Amino acid sequence: MHVGEPSRGAGGSGSAPYAGAVFLLFGLATRQKPLGAGATRTCPRCHNATTWARVREHRQLTLFFVPVARWKRRELEVCGICGTTIAA
Repeated sequence: MHVGEPSRGAGGSGSAPYAGAVFLLFGLATRQKPLGAGATRTCPRCHNATTWARVREHRQLTLFFVPVARWKRRELEVCGICGTTIAA
């Protein structure tokens, strides 16, 4: 190394410490979409008679906030008082 020459660091070629690194932003989530009112029934957990809400639920994988894959699609009914779910 000569006087006045900039140092190149440990890499020797002047590269950044993370040169070539790839940044990925992904997520896994369970999404629910309300479908409206379901049946009126008595809840097995809280024992209240109420109209249950009907929902469609699925798991999804996102890459940079864009849905890439969905699985475990199912329709459920949810108790409006305690949140208990059953298959519709």
